Amino acid sequence: MKKLLLAIVLVISAGSLMAQSKVAHVNSQQLLDTLTSRKLAIQKLQEFEKNGVAELQEMETDLNEAIAKYERDRPNMSPVIIKIEEEKLMKKQQALQEREQSLNAEMQAYSNELNQPILEMVQKAVSVVSERRKLNYVIDESVTLYFAGGTDITNEVIVELQKMEAAQ
Repeated sequence: MKKLLLAIVLVISAGSLMAQSKVAHVNSQQLLDTLTSRKLAIQKLQEFEKNGVAELQEMETDLNEAIAKYERDRPNMSPVIIKIEEEKLMKKQQALQEREQSLNAEMQAYSNELNQPILEMVQKAVSVVSERRKLNYVIDESVTLYFAGGTDITNEVIVELQKMEAAQ
């Protein structure tokens, strides 16, 4: 009997705790799309990527020209020269692959550098609105499997973000 009474008390208290929790949701993609700083960051990343692709294409063109020259001249080369030229080609190929990996790492680091302040500003704006409305939880719609109803604070957060961005 005591266990049944304890179970009932726990269920009732858990229900009252859940009733006290206020949950809202935001559309993070919509928040990011409204920020001028985000659009500038995307442009900077695209420019960086464009320059990297151009560099890789130049290296690849150089490698292809060296391969074509090697294949053209190979019949007239001695075995020692063939070996030396093949080693040069392998080094060029390896340099191309290493630069591609390096550019990928640089791109990731630059992306993090550009996006970190933006994400911090979004977090701060969500916090400001959450404190104002006395919310316990704010869920991102884009990573939620299901939600029905609830309070959408996206527009309020957008207003707060615009104020923060203007103050920068």
